Amino acid sequence: MGAISAFGEGAEALWSGLREGQSGIRPLRHERAADLRVRIAAQVPESFDPAAHFGERALPMLDRASQFALFAANEAIAQSGLDFAAGGLGGRTGVVVGTGVGGETTQDEQSRRLYAENATRLHPLTIVRLMINAPASQISMAHGLRGPSFAVASACASTNHAIAQAALMIRAGLIDVAVAGGTEACLSYGALRAWEAMRVLADDTCRPFSANRRGLVLGEGAGVFVLESMAHAQARGANILGVLAGVGMSADAGDIVAPDPAGSGSAMTQALADAGLAPEDIDYINAHGTGTPANDPTETRAIHAVFGAHAPKLAVSSTKSMHGHALGASGALELVAVLGALRDGVVPPTANLDMADPACDLDYVPNQPRQLKVRAALSNSFAFGGLNAVLAVRAA
Repeated sequence: MGAISAFGEGAEALWSGLREGQSGIRPLRHERAADLRVRIAAQVPESFDPAAHFGERALPMLDRASQFALFAANEAIAQSGLDFAAGGLGGRTGVVVGTGVGGETTQDEQSRRLYAENATRLHPLTIVRLMINAPASQISMAHGLRGPSFAVASACASTNHAIAQAALMIRAGLIDVAVAGGTEACLSYGALRAWEAMRVLADDTCRPFSANRRGLVLGEGAGVFVLESMAHAQARGANILGVLAGVGMSADAGDIVAPDPAGSGSAMTQALADAGLAPEDIDYINAHGTGTPANDPTETRAIHAVFGAHAPKLAVSSTKSMHGHALGASGALELVAVLGALRDGVVPPTANLDMADPACDLDYVPNQPRQLKVRAALSNSFAFGGLNAVLAVRAA
């Protein structure tokens, strides 16, 4: 696994921050922050220097979203120890990257030039920077991966859908290895204004499942993972971080923004069935947990419906309270948390949970990390559009 987040460069930096219950939410760094009502976000630190990681020829082609994806992919691939040039493996390796909005920074900058500055010419690389498949293509080109490579866009469920597609291609025998995950760099002025208009942004911090929650806090970053079949991993003596045991996907087919517990419950049920796990086998759920008035009680009801008597015994936490809501990349940052919990026996907390809500009555691991042996976990992602994707992960 590889990642970049509000906690800095690397998957371990992300996991270290989450397991200690630290917050990556800070005052917004943006040249027009003073014009905004909401001035907080979970941003990648200023210490991230793209020029230190990408060559002079490559950098002009990389929107911030592609920079994040490629950084995370480079870390994951290096950790995997795979040599894609050997034995034709590059031809049997696919790339699937989820993103909600793609090259938003490029889109925003070039639109400003066109409409505010009346520019008659835009940057010649605008299209290749902003296209939503750019992160997947950049990873494919950088590492010589010639298998199926494409983008998945399903708003906040994009990463989990991408990882599910990668796993299904491996199961089907189409590829042997997949590089999969999600990326997002959504903190442009236009996007921030659009989110403000929806009136779902918190102006203090993110408080999932707390009665005084005020909304979500936007974040950015990327997480990328190397997936392979168990047989392929064992044959080469790979360091296995966890087992992607099952996936579940569904659509509410209802409201474009209001979540339906039946839809999210269906995705959780499918993930359990696909993994061959009973509800009692799950110790931890990394919740979608956005901190909005609508999402949190709806997800709580769905967990009760799926897990029944076992629901109160679950440890449930929302790490968005710390790394922010990175939209299409959220599932990637959260999978790092799940793998960390499985490996270290520590469940990251739901930060800022300081007021009980009768509609949110599960064990949300409030404010402090918890020592707990986690045998298996679910990672929930539920998106605008009523799109749901859940991953079931077992300890290695």
